[in-house]
Amino acid sequence: MSQQGKTNMDWMLKDLADSVPQTRHVIVLSADGLRMAQYGAETDTADRLAAACAGLQSLAGAVAAELPHSSGLMRLVVIEMDGGFFYLMAAGAGAFLAVLADEGVDAGLMGQRMRDLVARIGEHLTSPPRADRQSA
Repeated sequence: MSQQGKTNMDWMLKDLADSVPQTRHVIVLSADGLRMAQYGAETDTADRLAAACAGLQSLAGAVAAELPHSSGLMRLVVIEMDGGFFYLMAAGAGAFLAVLADEGVDAGLMGQRMRDLVARIGEHLTSPPRADRQSA
């Protein structure tokens, strides 16, 4: 991702956080759990959350595959915990948007703002497949 693309994405992640009160962290990650962009989180925190998201999206996909007419792809996972909520949304091929929010967050507003953000920057959030270095 170019520095210009990262700067634009940082601004858009900040916009999501600022538009939904009680938002703590906003992270964009690849399907394999690598942090692509972040707002409101220390790098180590963002990296830990991104790694956890890889397992969570894989688990959600396995559960979705049990539905008769499902493609097996995860669209949205919401976890309610003591102290807050965690949201993980598919954001294009190979990319996800994750948000950690405090208790009292407006769940409907959060879902709407996340969908809006994914629609606005979906192309920027798409993570290209990794090149196979063994064949080089």
